[in-house]
Amino acid sequence: MSALPDLLHFDCPRCNQPVDERLYGPCRECRDALSALGGQGGGEVVTERFEPRMHVVPNQVATKE
Repeated sequence: MSALPDLLHFDCPRCNQPVDERLYGPCRECRDALSALGGQGGGEVVTERFEPRMHVVPNQVATKE
């Protein structure tokens, strides 16, 4: 086994320039440009606490006294 992965030779699907990359996709320059455009990074996800709706009734066995 070789230490370096086999490189694919193909044209970049975004800029149509010939590139040698390990995986098919945009070249490094295009990836950097795309990251600069939309790479805002991940933000904190805020979720609301679950509140059952009014039409949801409790289990009859649980409410039996």
